[in-house]
Amino acid sequence: MKKDSNEEIEKKILEVIDKLRPFLISDGGNIEFIKFEDGIAYVKMMGHCANCPMMDMTLKEGIEIAITSEIPEVIEVQNVE
Repeated sequence: MKKDSNEEIEKKILEVIDKLRPFLISDGGNIEFIKFEDGIAYVKMMGHCANCPMMDMTLKEGIEIAITSEIPEVIEVQNVE
């Protein structure tokens, strides 16, 4: 993948995350985009989200679905500690 397309994908990922962020903040959490590499978007769950027992479900069934449904180049979203 060319650098330009990675930059475009990263911009789209940030746009989706910005739409989701208010919901996470309302629960005392937040999310930070780290990088996009080999089809995987790496994010860092923060605040209450980082230690929440529901974090994996929020990540996979909420954030990952939102991002992969809008950006086909993203095949997975992973949390980095």
